Amino acid sequence: MSNMFEWSLFGLMVGVVANLIDPRPASSGLFSALLLGIVGALVGGTLGDLLFGQGLTGFNLSSFSLAVVGSILLMLIGRAYYHTSRNSY
Repeated sequence: MSNMFEWSLFGLMVGVVANLIDPRPASSGLFSALLLGIVGALVGGTLGDLLFGQGLTGFNLSSFSLAVVGSILLMLIGRAYYHTSRNSY
């Protein structure tokens, strides 16, 4: 149970940092930051494993960096999708 809490805390920290790095103001709350961080960690870990042979290895700087990059990538993809879908009508 504590492992799930630790990964949730990790995801929350990643989501908050990714929102702080993003130049657009965040309009979402802590739950959205948590989701962004967790999914971003999955994306960043997968990409890191595919590209560099190293995914998320625990609570360290390289895992945190991969997770933040994955979260920012998710934000950019989400923005591009939202922008495209809004302009298609």
